[in-house]
Amino acid sequence: MIAIPPQSTLIGEILVIALIALVLYVIYTVGKSLGKILIGIIINSVLGIAAIFVLNYVFYMGIPLQLYTIIPTVLFGLPAVGTFVIFRFFGVL
Repeated sequence: MIAIPPQSTLIGEILVIALIALVLYVIYTVGKSLGKILIGIIINSVLGIAAIFVLNYVFYMGIPLQLYTIIPTVLFGLPAVGTFVIFRFFGVL
């Protein structure tokens, strides 16, 4: 049989451990940045829905709470609410 010297398995194990550490680091950094983006989107969506309620019940804007207003508000947040306010001023909504 062919004998494998012990140094070659040790180098292979070190390379595997280094590769696993590199993969874990990449997963951590990508997950961290995606988490920040996701939290920003959620906060913007909640603020958008809250702004529609404030505009309707405090300022009596009359923006309808229908599917065609809720979906853009959840996706885009406050910019969508601003667009709805402009639409309301021009009589589109």
